[in-house]
Amino acid sequence: MKNPHSLRITLARTGFAAALAVALAGATTANAAPEAVGYDRVAVFTGAAGAVSYQVHVPPGHEPGRALPVVVAVHGCGMTGYGPNSMRDMTNLNALADREGFLVVYPSQDLLRGVRLNCWNGDNAAHQRRGEGEPALIAGLTEQVITEFGADRSRVHVLGASSGAGVAVIMAVTYPDVYATAMSMAGAEYKINEAGVDAAGKLNPVDLGPVDTAQRAIAEMGPRARPVPMMVVQGDRDTTVTPNFATRLITHWAAIDDLAISGGLDGPVDDVPESVVQVNDPDRHPYTYSKYYAAGGDTSLIDYIMVSGMGHRWPGTGSGPLVDNQGPDLATLWWDWAKTRSMP
Repeated sequence: MKNPHSLRITLARTGFAAALAVALAGATTANAAPEAVGYDRVAVFTGAAGAVSYQVHVPPGHEPGRALPVVVAVHGCGMTGYGPNSMRDMTNLNALADREGFLVVYPSQDLLRGVRLNCWNGDNAAHQRRGEGEPALIAGLTEQVITEFGADRSRVHVLGASSGAGVAVIMAVTYPDVYATAMSMAGAEYKINEAGVDAAGKLNPVDLGPVDTAQRAIAEMGPRARPVPMMVVQGDRDTTVTPNFATRLITHWAAIDDLAISGGLDGPVDDVPESVVQVNDPDRHPYTYSKYYAAGGDTSLIDYIMVSGMGHRWPGTGSGPLVDNQGPDLATLWWDWAKTRSMP
């Protein structure tokens, strides 16, 4: 990283230099405006499906009447969304929210409701329907935050990691009238539990294909069905949620979009990307960014980021054991995508 008489002179000069450096640092600190940061608060939503605690991060300068976007960030297994908020630390979303001006909401699974390692129950049929179970709780806390802070209903986004990614997908299916976009980081399709998954998270010989589960999703959407913009993110070395889950999710969501737009599976959307870009940064993992459009559309419906050399981690600038700091800055990539999209 970075002789007695002469020694006394050297020490004297060193001491003077150190004192000058301290004085200059003090002057710089005094003259520089402190970086604006927001504040956090913890709350509880209680409804017919039970109760869920959550933490809200409010960016600096928020005032009543200023309708900000809302981001609901759902943690994965073994994580929390308040107190020692590992989802906040992992994603570094608060710093981004302070710069860009949006509210971040971190739901936290109840230890008594999570069947394993504080996971969400998205692979359980009791938590896959509108107005029931965990979807009802997360939609309820979302509404509570929108109402309390006077947020912008047209710009409410949901994202998740691992089991929380499964929840984000479920929220897009069960409440497409609430969430403008969804993002799945190492997640899976709606009704993945019906597609033949073993205890290790690997796909068995498939009982249902991703198009079959898409038809179940469109039935759950019902009259609210619409093509919810979806971002899918995956590490190619993930052995917990393997890349074939992401591949299935792309096909699954393309089929949902097709059904929502045309009512059939031979319409304007398929699982073949219209744009594929390879991004190489010498200091980070390379990644492939693919985009999927409806025929004739000018805005992508599905964006897919596959990070090379990354396991079951969140790529970016956050902290904690589930972060890959060599990965691209996912929070910023995601927000650059999400902020251009709103509820139609």
